[in-house]
Amino acid sequence: MTAKPDLKLGLIGDNIARSRSPLLHRLAGQQNGMEVQYDRLIPKDMNEDFDTVFGKCVERGYRGINVTYPYKERAAKVVTIDDPMVRAIGAVNTVLFEADGPKGQNTDYSGFIAAYRLARADKAPGVCCLIGTGGVGRALAFGLVELGASELRLVDREADKAKALADELAALGSKTKIVVETDAVVAATGATGLLNGTPVGMVGYGGTPLAASAMDGAEWAFDAVYTPVDTQFLTDAEAAGLDVISGYELFFFQGVHAWAHFSGTALDQDGLRKALLETVEPELKSA
Repeated sequence: MTAKPDLKLGLIGDNIARSRSPLLHRLAGQQNGMEVQYDRLIPKDMNEDFDTVFGKCVERGYRGINVTYPYKERAAKVVTIDDPMVRAIGAVNTVLFEADGPKGQNTDYSGFIAAYRLARADKAPGVCCLIGTGGVGRALAFGLVELGASELRLVDREADKAKALADELAALGSKTKIVVETDAVVAATGATGLLNGTPVGMVGYGGTPLAASAMDGAEWAFDAVYTPVDTQFLTDAEAAGLDVISGYELFFFQGVHAWAHFSGTALDQDGLRKALLETVEPELKSA
């Protein structure tokens, strides 16, 4: 008979076989003397849709879940969100199952801000070109406004989605100029920061959202993708002389912040980083 874990968590998303979130949370548990079970919940592999998987989390014993592509905006519609900023973002990546119902948080937002500040300290983001305005893109956009970007150029194949986000960002009353573009190359021209908020470049979604030739003149680049860490987008950015911020940093900080919500316990972040780098999960050794 298997002992019941101290904390049962999960990740709902597509294409998450290589996600290291299970390892991060198990290692966080070990730091705190807790046995953590963290499951990958892939709707199509479970022969269930998102709503069914989410709806059964409580009866299946989950204390909380993370949510990733393509379900973050969907998750925001089925939880209570107490934080006004997270309500404005309209996407949720962390859910706690409480006695009075599921509560939503967005640690992509806080995680991106932490990752940016670790890499660039107090430097202003400048003029930013953000490609992708879906779940993670929305968190990045609100984060850039919080960080004081002077201009934010939103690029999405679905122009209506980008326009809706632009209106919501404008409603914040910040000094950031918000622009909607349909062409990433046009949006990147003269930009200080280049950001990929799409799944393009991750395992299963090859390629890059921006041609290398469009990166000249920028100062820094960020990619929300972290599997693989060295995406074509960041490889091109580094070759062009840009400072790069890996999606791994977003992964790390959103996980650390999610852990705080899940457990209420602190972490030795340096120790967690070291353990993550040194530990390979059995299912990834042959991948």
